[in-house]
Amino acid sequence: MGVEVKQSEYLTVENTSEIENIEKRSRFIGRCFPVSSESEAIALLENIRKEDWDATHHCYAYRLKNGAARYSDDGEPSGTAGMPMMDVLARGNLCGVLVVVTRYFGGILLGTGGLVRAYTKATSDAIRSAGVVRMTPCVCYLVECPYPAWNSMRLLLDQFGRIDETDFAEIVRCNVWIKEEQTHSFFHSVTERFEGRIAPQEQKRAFFPFPVTEVEQ
Repeated sequence: MGVEVKQSEYLTVENTSEIENIEKRSRFIGRCFPVSSESEAIALLENIRKEDWDATHHCYAYRLKNGAARYSDDGEPSGTAGMPMMDVLARGNLCGVLVVVTRYFGGILLGTGGLVRAYTKATSDAIRSAGVVRMTPCVCYLVECPYPAWNSMRLLLDQFGRIDETDFAEIVRCNVWIKEEQTHSFFHSVTERFEGRIAPQEQKRAFFPFPVTEVEQ
């Protein structure tokens, strides 16, 4: 199964997470991870299998930025676990993500519909807990600012990007990530507001995570 990914940006999760749901005495433990390769995804899955060796099922789904995608029902009835989990990733257009849902059977059958709902919910809850972010091509700038101008500079930086690191020494130094398409406007605004006295210095170019709101998901 392929994954369509925009070259300019993509959605993924920012952190690892673990949640637990109970459905008719069965425990569903949902874990979510940001991953960059199949080998990383498989290694994480194997660690979970070793950690929860006595679980009934370890169902999983992952989608990578390079298009690789895989899922497994791990012994659950066909189509009741892995595919619903993959559907959650696909609907959210997420990639670089592994979700593993571990089930401890509680003695009560859930039926096909109940299993689909349980695995879908565990996947969605784990992803929400991990935090969805939009990885965006950015330029990282070093900004050096005298203290009297910092409040005004901070408002400007918050308007255009995300401050990553700040050092309050003899002057304020910070790294700020600006989306590539906004760099011209950013420089123009800094030059205009501070009359050319402050000049951001480019440090590097890379993808940087920006939070995604519930409305966007």
